[in-house]
Amino acid sequence: MSTARDYLVIWLRDAHAAEEQAHLMLKRTARQIDGYMSFTAGLGSHGEKSAEQARRLEAALEQLEESPSLLKTLTGQIAALGQSLSGYVVDDEPVKAALAVAAFAHMEVASYRLLVTAAEAAGEPAIASMCEALLAEETEFAQWVDEQVPEVARRYLSLTTAPVPTGGGLPTG
Repeated sequence: MSTARDYLVIWLRDAHAAEEQAHLMLKRTARQIDGYMSFTAGLGSHGEKSAEQARRLEAALEQLEESPSLLKTLTGQIAALGQSLSGYVVDDEPVKAALAVAAFAHMEVASYRLLVTAAEAAGEPAIASMCEALLAEETEFAQWVDEQVPEVARRYLSLTTAPVPTGGGLPTG
């Protein structure tokens, strides 16, 4: 039978792999998208923060005398590469990127809530506190991304669609 500590280690490894994935995905996505300065700057900035978050998670694992999962980290990096390559095959890459980042950010928020609960159940208050800090960072980022989605969509539409005719009514023919 597994213990709360066992699950804490598993979920810390998952979160570490996710942060490594986020680091690569956000940095590559920020480099690929042109003309969305605020969005790409925020992605790049949080990509750097994700690398630092991964280091904090690794330190938590070391505190438990454990280490990150090489397989999970590698799998996350491959997924990040796939995400960035998908931008080359879609016409609306900025919009798809905003949706993917929003979904990923909310997954990380839920993951850190899970980790806080697991750390508390495992009797690891220092790790619970660290996960609460990471939760706050990810919640802030998720809210920012949520605000960016309509902005990215508006900008994309303004650059790629014809203006809506004015004057009211339907065209006559």
